[in-house]
Amino acid sequence: MSQPTGPSPTGPSAIENARRGLMLILSSPSGAGKTTLTRMLLQDKGIDLTLSVSATTRARRSSEVDGIHYHFIATAEFERRRIAGDFLEYAKVHDNFYGTPRGLSDRVLSQGRDMLFDIDYQGTLQVRENAPEDVVTIFILPPSMRELRHRLERRAEDPPEVIDRRLENARNEIQRWTTYDYVIVNDDLQRSYEQVLAILVAERLKRARAQNAIGSFVRGLLAE
Repeated sequence: MSQPTGPSPTGPSAIENARRGLMLILSSPSGAGKTTLTRMLLQDKGIDLTLSVSATTRARRSSEVDGIHYHFIATAEFERRRIAGDFLEYAKVHDNFYGTPRGLSDRVLSQGRDMLFDIDYQGTLQVRENAPEDVVTIFILPPSMRELRHRLERRAEDPPEVIDRRLENARNEIQRWTTYDYVIVNDDLQRSYEQVLAILVAERLKRARAQNAIGSFVRGLLAE
């Protein structure tokens, strides 16, 4: 009896390795759980997600590390790169510019690996416009506005007037849910995390992400 000789060069492993990566975008109003879910995804090394690090013209804080928290660049450099089309998305916030560099994501996706984005709905729309075939978007909803207020208050980071402003902003953001591919109500953190993982697995298996490799595999099957 002949012994197995290892996976075929056009077998399942080759298909998985040959696929193009995707951009997984998580958005939510402040306090809905996006940051926690992002941290959980990055801590799971079996998932192999690369976090997209934004560029900013904001001054670096003493606790921040260039290239890890942000890429800190001068305003003139940001403007040069913006005009050159080097950002997938950008925005001006409190007199400072923020943007997602295009080059790193192109390199990561071409290697068949996936990137994780923690951006708002405005950035999501820009990324989708610039890379529609590569984007998977998930919006995280709180179970109720009362619970959202409780979560913001439990942080003990903001005065009441700031919390009120965050809640008002949240109402505006929540109305954007229809622009996302998937919507998760985060009433249980572990269940929400498992739902995000299920979405990621399904999106990785989409035919369009490994069209050529699957076609080669099918031709091999039919030739047997």
